[in-house]
Amino acid sequence: MAKPRNLLVIMSDEHNPKVAGYAGHPFIATPALDRLAGQGTAFTAAYTPSPICVPARGAFITGQPVHRSQCWDNAIAYDGGMPSWAHALRARGHHVAAIGKLHFQGHEGEDYGFSETILPMQITGGTGDVTLLIRDPDDVRTTAAKKLLKQSGPGESEYTLYDRRVAAAAQTWLRESAARHAEKPWVLFVSMVAPHFPLTAPPEHYYRYADQTLPRPKLWDAPVEQRLPHPWLRDYGKRSDHYRHFQGEADLHRALAGYHGLVSFLDENVGKILKALEDAGLSDSTRVIYTSDHGDNLGTRGLWGKCTMYEESAGIPLVMAGPDVPQGATCRTPVTLCDVSATILDAVGAREAIAELDLPGASLLDLAEQPAQDRAALSQLHTYCPGGVFMIRTLRHKYVHYVGEAPQLFDLEEDPEELHDLAGDPAHAALLRQMEARLRELVDVEAADAAARQAQAAMIAKHGGKAAIQQKERMAYTPPPVAA
Repeated sequence: MAKPRNLLVIMSDEHNPKVAGYAGHPFIATPALDRLAGQGTAFTAAYTPSPICVPARGAFITGQPVHRSQCWDNAIAYDGGMPSWAHALRARGHHVAAIGKLHFQGHEGEDYGFSETILPMQITGGTGDVTLLIRDPDDVRTTAAKKLLKQSGPGESEYTLYDRRVAAAAQTWLRESAARHAEKPWVLFVSMVAPHFPLTAPPEHYYRYADQTLPRPKLWDAPVEQRLPHPWLRDYGKRSDHYRHFQGEADLHRALAGYHGLVSFLDENVGKILKALEDAGLSDSTRVIYTSDHGDNLGTRGLWGKCTMYEESAGIPLVMAGPDVPQGATCRTPVTLCDVSATILDAVGAREAIAELDLPGASLLDLAEQPAQDRAALSQLHTYCPGGVFMIRTLRHKYVHYVGEAPQLFDLEEDPEELHDLAGDPAHAALLRQMEARLRELVDVEAADAAARQAQAAMIAKHGGKAAIQQKERMAYTPPPVAA
C-alpha cells in the first residue's frame, strides 16, 4: 500500500487525449505535460464517464457513474446531496481546496465537501443550459455553432483570462497555504477551462500553429454517410451544426490553430503550477494527477466539441506522477474519472472510504503497478438526441449501445481510428453479445435511459415547457465568474 502523500489534481476541459506530445502527437508543444508523463505513468485507455461537462464532473466529484450520480445533462448538476470524496476527506481532517471550474449547481448553502473554494465557476444562474433538456435533432443549435468559428483566432477571451487567474491562485496557494495544512495530507483540485472553446488562443501560442501547415481532420472531406455512418451521429451532427459553417480552408485552419494554441496555453499554466510546487519544496511529498473532463472531436468527421463515444471525444488524457508512481511508464488498463476519484481517497490515506462510499472505481496507484487488466470502462450520454448512448471500452474492444438503434463495435487494436464498425459482421456476432452482456453487468440501460428522460421531463416542466425553453438562446459556453 502506497504511503499517504499530498495530492495535486489538475483538470482541464475538453482536452483531446491525442493532442499531447507524450501521446505521440507529431507537432503539439506540451513540454510540461511531457515532463510529467516522463516522471510518472500515462494511462493510455482513460475515458470520461460522460462526454459532456456537467455529467462528467458530477461523476468525478461523487466517484459514481452517471446513472448513479443522476447528473444527466448540462442542466441537472451536482448539488452536494450525494456524498463526495471531498466530504469523506474533510470529515477525516484532510484539507481539501478547490480552485477554478466546478460546474455544480452553485446554489447558496450547497456543500460539496471542500474546505475552501477559490474562483469557482458553476453552471449559469444555477440552472445551466436548459436548452439541452430538449432531445430533438431538429432543434438546431445554430447560434452556438456560429460562435465557435467566429471566435477562433489570436487574442484573449474571458476563458484565457480566467485560466490565468486560476493558475495564479494555484501558485499562490502552494507557496502560502499548503504549509498551514501539513498535519494531514491535503488535496488541491485545480480546474481550468482551456482548451474548451471559444478557440481564441493567446497570440504567442496561436501563431505557433497558424504559421505552419496543419493536417486535415480525419474524414473531414468525406460524404456524410461515411463521416457519420450511424443515424444517431447524423442526428448529432445536424443538431450541433458546426460543419456547414466552415466555408473554406482559412476557416478550418483558424479553428485548428486556435485549439492547438489553447492546448499549449494550458500546458504553460500547468508548467507554472508544477514549478510552484517544486519551488515550495513540496515535490517529494506530493503526487500529481493531470486529466480532463472529456475530449474534443476537433473536426474529425466534421464534428467539433464533444458528445460522441469516439476516442477523440470520450477519451481523456490521464497522467499520474510522484512518490511510489512508476516513472516513464504507461498503463493500458481501461479507466475513467471514477477511478481517479477512488485514487484521490487512496493517495492521501483514506482508502477505506472507497468502500464506505460504495465507489466502483479502483485506485490508479494499484493499477499502475499491475499488468494490464481487462476491465470495462463505462461512459454514457443522455442529451442532444432522443436515445441514450452507453459505451464500454475493454482492453481491446469498444462497444457503443444506442437505445432504440443499432450498436457499434470496434477493435481498437486493429482499427485505432475507429473506421470499421464490426457490429454488422456475422463473424463478430458472439463478441457483440459478450460486449453487450458486459455493459449490462455495469448498468441497466433501459432503467437509466428512463430515469434520465423522467428527470429531464420534470425539469422541462419546471422551466415552462418545451416551447418556452426553445425560445432561449443556445449557450455556446458557460461564462466564468467576473474578476473582482
